[in-house]
Amino acid sequence: AMAAPASLVAQRAPSCKPAGALMRLDGLPEASGLVASRAGDGRLWLHNDSGKPEIFAVDAKGRALGRVTLEGASVRDWEALATGPCDGGHCLYVGDIGDNDAKRSHVTIYRLEEPATASGTAKVDGVFNAAYPDGAHDAEALLVAPDGTLHIVTKGDTGAVAVYRFPKALRAGSTLKLERVGSPLSTGQPGKADRVTDGAVSADGKWVALRTPGALALYDAGSFFKGDWTQAGRIDLTALGEPQGEAVSFGASGAIYVGGEGGGKKQPGTLAVMTCGR
Repeated sequence: AMAAPASLVAQRAPSCKPAGALMRLDGLPEASGLVASRAGDGRLWLHNDSGKPEIFAVDAKGRALGRVTLEGASVRDWEALATGPCDGGHCLYVGDIGDNDAKRSHVTIYRLEEPATASGTAKVDGVFNAAYPDGAHDAEALLVAPDGTLHIVTKGDTGAVAVYRFPKALRAGSTLKLERVGSPLSTGQPGKADRVTDGAVSADGKWVALRTPGALALYDAGSFFKGDWTQAGRIDLTALGEPQGEAVSFGASGAIYVGGEGGGKKQPGTLAVMTCGR
C-alpha cells in the first residue's frame, strides 16, 4: 500500500499549546525520564539520570507524591522511562541507555510492574542487556510499540539519529542483539538543537513523539514502527523557556507532558503540560 501523502497525515496530527506555566520539580534536578501512569490516577513517574535507583511520583501540578526504590536495579546513566502492556498489566521500562562517551559494551533495560503506590520499594522483574550491531551509541529515548516491542532512538551525538529494535521476546541472562531499523531524521549527524532527548508512544497506540531540546516531532505510530518517518506534525517548545528540555510523555485526554533538567547544579527540574486538540 502506498503511504498517505504527507499533507493528509499532517492534517490529522493534534495541535498543542502550553496549558499554564513551567512547574518546578523539587528533588528532581536531573529529570530525564517521564511517563504518565496508565492506572488512570493522574500520577506521573520520573527519574533523575544519576544517584539512587528510584522513581519519583508527582501529580499533574508537579507536586511530589513520593518515591519508590527499585530492588534489583542500579544506575549507570538512566535516560528514559517508558510504559507498555505486560502480562495483563502495565509495566514501566527504565532505560539505562545513556552513553556520553559511546563506550559501553551493552545498555540495560529494567522492567517492573507499575507500582500501585507512590512509596516503598518495587522489585524489578526483568533485567535485559542489549548491544547495538554497529558499536556503542548515546541514547535517551525508549519506545514501546503497541505490540510491546521495545525500540531505542539514539540521540545523534555520534552520527545520525537512528531507531533500533529489540527482539520481540525479551530474554534475561544473555545480551540481546538490537536491529538497526533506520534513521528517522536526516542521514547526517544533527546539530545540538536537533538531537533526540526522549520519545513516547500515546496510550491508544496512534502517535509517536520524539523530542529535541526545543521541539516535539509527531509521527503516525503505525507508519513509524514500519520505518516510514514522515512527520505528521511539529510542536515548538521554545516558548516554554525550559532550562534544559529533556523528556516527553502522552497523558490522558490529549495532554502531552514535557519535563526537563534544571540546567544547573541543585536547580529543580521542570514540568509543563501541553493540551492538544485537533
